[in-house]
Amino acid sequence: MFELTLWRNTFCGINSILYQRGIYPPETFTRVQKYGLTLLVSTDPELKDYLNKVVEQLKDWLYKCQVQKLVVVITSTDTNEILERWQFDIECDKSLKDDNAVREKSPKVIQEEIRSVIRQITATVTFLPLLETSCAFDLLIYTDKDLDVPEKWEESGPQFVSNSEEVRLRSFTTTIHKVNSMVAYKKIES
Repeated sequence: MFELTLWRNTFCGINSILYQRGIYPPETFTRVQKYGLTLLVSTDPELKDYLNKVVEQLKDWLYKCQVQKLVVVITSTDTNEILERWQFDIECDKSLKDDNAVREKSPKVIQEEIRSVIRQITATVTFLPLLETSCAFDLLIYTDKDLDVPEKWEESGPQFVSNSEEVRLRSFTTTIHKVNSMVAYKKIES
């Protein structure tokens, strides 16, 4: 139950970033209620299919404590320049993964922390530079080295933003995972 919350939050967080940063047109999103918030989720069939496949694989890896971070990279489609890098560092306490372990954190507290992170993603539009070019996104998942990855997936470099500013976002914890988040964005030249 607790770790299902984490991967569902991942799905909502990615959708929120794509909507807030204008990667897809606003009319391709619909409103849904989750965590006591109104969230926007893509209705684009190809994007939904892609995200569902990625998040389903991520769910398995999270449950097995095999993921160290998830990164959403936003690039200019004209220049391939990396404009933003949303990073979610994931720490896993493998000693608590046992289903018989005592759970000391209530789902209500976890959901409140997740709400805070999603609100903060929404608030980033107030300080992040406008994306004045059409953009695309890529998802990077940092996993254990000896992991079998799906056949159509490929290795990638870290895709850092050159000449960047960074802002730390809120963190949250489940009973097994702790997630720290930050966004790096291209510094505007004066």
